[in-house]
Amino acid sequence: MKNLISIKDLSIEEIEKIFSLAKQIKKKPHKFSRYLQGKSFALIFHKPSLRTRVSFETGIFQLGAKAVYLEEEIGVPVRRSLGEGWTEREAVKDIARVLSSYVEGVVIRTFSHQLLLDFAEYSTVPVINALTDLLHPCQVLSDLFTIKERKGDLKKVKIAYVGDGNNVCYSLIYGCNKTKADLNIATPLGYEPKMKIPALPAGRKNQKSPPKAGPPSAEKIRIMNNPIEAVKDADIIYTDVWTSMGKEEEKEERKKIFQNFQVNKKLVSYAKADCLIMHCLPAHRGEEITDEVIDGKNSIVFEQAENRLHLQKAILILLDIL
Repeated sequence: MKNLISIKDLSIEEIEKIFSLAKQIKKKPHKFSRYLQGKSFALIFHKPSLRTRVSFETGIFQLGAKAVYLEEEIGVPVRRSLGEGWTEREAVKDIARVLSSYVEGVVIRTFSHQLLLDFAEYSTVPVINALTDLLHPCQVLSDLFTIKERKGDLKKVKIAYVGDGNNVCYSLIYGCNKTKADLNIATPLGYEPKMKIPALPAGRKNQKSPPKAGPPSAEKIRIMNNPIEAVKDADIIYTDVWTSMGKEEEKEERKKIFQNFQVNKKLVSYAKADCLIMHCLPAHRGEEITDEVIDGKNSIVFEQAENRLHLQKAILILLDIL
């Protein structure tokens, strides 16, 4: 595995290998404490982060390596209004080439997915996508690992994602397409995933003008605008914030549009009695999810967050740096 840019790029065999290693690491973390001794990783973060940063920094340290955290000081402030990988001081390809001579891997969390792709093109060391506006593969791999631990065979699991068609939603589509998990996506009209990707079926429900989609290669992935329909008989209900980073100016409008998509006790009642609740965090309590649900007995939100550490350590070990 050279880079981790998208779950789409992974084979099911690679995904299973990541899950297997994460399970071993979680069970016996000290066994891997010197696995990457003497190596260094650069962390480039243009977006705020708690779980992603701490889990990667801690994971790198626990594997015996060194994390070098870099923010705007390396000269790649993204012009967010352009939404592209433009820089003001130094070309991305120059930074990629220089860092490649210093470290064994680079973890990037940024706005523009194109910036990540440009960096990976010129980097000679592995690059990990720690989130872009388009995708969040490490999050979803960890989520699927958590579901597998709890529910077993992913092919027999029904996941309901309720909320915005954002980067987590896209990575869930790729992840469920690869693992053959059943996925219902419920968003307000106009907020469905719109990227043309092969994982999306051509037919969609309850849409006046559905966005274009690729070939119907994932019959177990459905997109709808009715959250009750989406969660019926679900094993997992997953939600995320209604307003992602970079879209704060839409917050008040989104609160009105998404109000019927709140994961609350009533909505959960339509799912299976043992349905588990997931949220990638941070949570806006009282908006996309209520306190009684996120703190309830069926919530595995904090178990889900912990598994980020184990899963990302597995990714770091499996990269082609040894």
